[in-house]
Amino acid sequence: MSDDPVAALQRWADAGAHWAVIDRHTGSVTVGLYRCDGGEEVDRFTSADPELLQFVRNRDSSF
Repeated sequence: MSDDPVAALQRWADAGAHWAVIDRHTGSVTVGLYRCDGGEEVDRFTSADPELLQFVRNRDSSF
């Protein structure tokens, strides 16, 4: 994952793929990255980055 997880999610979505919040905790979030066809998970990461937490605060996925 890049140093800027928000930018990474935006690039992922711009490329036509999808992401979704898998789990939320008080100070962190786990996000799954999915293939362009909405199919299989290709990666996931957990981050406590404050900008990422704000970015996904009212969102569950890129759709």
